[in-house]
Amino acid sequence: MANSESIFLSLGSNLGDRKVVLESAREQIAKRVGLISSKSSVYETEPWGLPDQPAFLNQVIRVETELAPEEVLRIILDIEHELGRVRYERWGARVIDIDLLYYNALVLDSARLTLPHPRLQDRLFNLIPLAEIAPAFVHPSLKKTSLELLESCTDNGVVSKVS
Repeated sequence: MANSESIFLSLGSNLGDRKVVLESAREQIAKRVGLISSKSSVYETEPWGLPDQPAFLNQVIRVETELAPEEVLRIILDIEHELGRVRYERWGARVIDIDLLYYNALVLDSARLTLPHPRLQDRLFNLIPLAEIAPAFVHPSLKKTSLELLESCTDNGVVSKVS
């Protein structure tokens, strides 16, 4: 790829056949966003933000893309919709959730997109799989590696490796 950028996406599902949903999301991302260069283990995690719902399966993937950040966002929202995501309530149960955590080292705050993801450093379900595949990646605003962010995270949710 000529001018490819490394991006990190967080995948989460807590409705339906969660493993199949994550697999379908990865397939669509590979077809439409770019090459998946690495993927974390899959983790089962307690819901974050709204506790009274089923447990999530979560995973972080690194993707090499030539697309601009806003185009990545548009495509992942389309993929969520196509896989059955309906937005009822913030942090509620969902078939699929795809978050753009990092777009290389870009810092962006637009009407549609904030990069890095604004709550990344607060969520074990993002930091544990991220630290697994990119322990030395440096958060461009906080100037800490994934491992350092994980070590200082105050989230106490249960995150268990399933594969």
